[in-house]
Amino acid sequence: MTTACAALLVFLALIAPQTAGQLTPAALVRIPVEGLLGVALVLVVAARARLVVAAIGGVVLGLLTILKIIDMGFGVFLSRPFDPVLDWSLASDAGAFLTGSIGRAGAIAVGVAAVGLVAGVLLVMTRSVLRLTSLVVRHRTAAIRAVAVLAPIWLVCAVFGAQIVTPVPIAARSLASLAYSKARQVPASLRDEQVFASQVAVDAFQDTPGEQLLTGLRGKDVIFTFVESYGRDALQDPEFAPKVGAVLDDGNRRLSAAGYASRSAFLTSPVAGGGSWLAHATFFSGQWIDTIQRHRTLVSTDRLTLTSAFQRANWRTVSVMPNTGGAWPEGKFYGYDKVYEFENLGYRGPKFGWATMPDQYTLSTFDRTEMARPGRGPLMAELVLVSSHMPWTPLPRMINWGDVGDGSVYGPMAEEGESEAVVWRDRAKVRTQYERSIEYSLNSLISYVETHGNDNLVLVFLGDHQPAPIVTGEGASRDVPITIVARDRAVLDQISGWGWQDGLKPAPDAPVWRMDAFRDRFLTAFGSQPGHPAR
Repeated sequence: MTTACAALLVFLALIAPQTAGQLTPAALVRIPVEGLLGVALVLVVAARARLVVAAIGGVVLGLLTILKIIDMGFGVFLSRPFDPVLDWSLASDAGAFLTGSIGRAGAIAVGVAAVGLVAGVLLVMTRSVLRLTSLVVRHRTAAIRAVAVLAPIWLVCAVFGAQIVTPVPIAARSLASLAYSKARQVPASLRDEQVFASQVAVDAFQDTPGEQLLTGLRGKDVIFTFVESYGRDALQDPEFAPKVGAVLDDGNRRLSAAGYASRSAFLTSPVAGGGSWLAHATFFSGQWIDTIQRHRTLVSTDRLTLTSAFQRANWRTVSVMPNTGGAWPEGKFYGYDKVYEFENLGYRGPKFGWATMPDQYTLSTFDRTEMARPGRGPLMAELVLVSSHMPWTPLPRMINWGDVGDGSVYGPMAEEGESEAVVWRDRAKVRTQYERSIEYSLNSLISYVETHGNDNLVLVFLGDHQPAPIVTGEGASRDVPITIVARDRAVLDQISGWGWQDGLKPAPDAPVWRMDAFRDRFLTAFGSQPGHPAR
């Protein structure tokens, strides 16, 4: 029985695909070339070195299995593979997310369990390989015959690309491919730092005087709002589109009645499932920020961001980031005069999953502390709405704006609905909660404009990234909707050449730009061309 379990573990480690979506029973009908080579090596190596070779092979197999598990996790939550050079720093962000979702004790327990899992995989895999090595040596003739039969079959299947389940080949070499891809990724990731540093230094707008920047928005209050996980699928998935679309259609009607018009399109985000700050950096800097290393390099420069452009042109610049706590040194890089974090937003209500406060509270507090401030000048603000952040339960509800207060009114809402543990056992429930969260965030924003907007308001709202593949499925695009809303038609006239579509809801054929293209197009549309006098 022990030997059979060892054989099963090693076989599964060798043939398991790298993505969770391919883990099906039919995908297990595979012939691993690494297993055939391992048996051959055991048969030809000298007896004295056999155990050493087997032990090293077990450790390597264990490490690659751990990498494969990590890759699966990254695929499930971030829709990309793990980068062995750049992604270790995400551990602290994962810890913060777990602490916010299940508490400090729960996060520590998960961390201890993860360390135990790594140690256990290494130990069990090494012992399994050692046991199977002894079995191969004892049954040398049978092992040779098995390799002699399976090797030609593997070769034929590899040549013809035989598959039982697409795209999983019968001729498996997943571990070898994994090791090769990770080995290639290391120098590429190290080299990218120098490549990006040279790219970020080139900026046609860097030395543009403030009086030549954003001349087409003078006197306007410009609010950039990121709606967490608001992706193309929210508008086009057959399950989400009717309800989310109805919210946007109703928003069109209500805002039109209030005198507003809007234009919409799509941007392609550098991330999916998470990494919102990388999308924010891409959007504001005009550079493609898809790794933490690029983000670190960016914030160490003096590159002009949209925020610092507004600051240079004499707007007051503020950031409202409800899920940020403590020091945020990036605020200086972006050029904010004031940063509102959790501690100085005055919230006295409950948390909603990872979200520290409901979006309606965030908008209400921003309006009270900044927009309604007597005698102020033009304002540029970045608002981050987090109610639609995973795990999407529990969720707040819309209330009268006059009842928001210090947030204590939300107390009973945090106890409503099903718990995270219940929801996340059922993908259908996860998708339903995601859709409801997007509806809430959009309703909050539309209602805010309808209730508190004025003639000088220019609102740009967009998604930061698509939700995790548990919502979208594998292979989803990285597109997110973006919309500009204004009561002054002259503002929208200045972007008439963009080809964006009328309304809050971009159609499937709406223009699609990379997110890093937005900064330059925005500055050009509303200000001077780089190197040319203001209009």
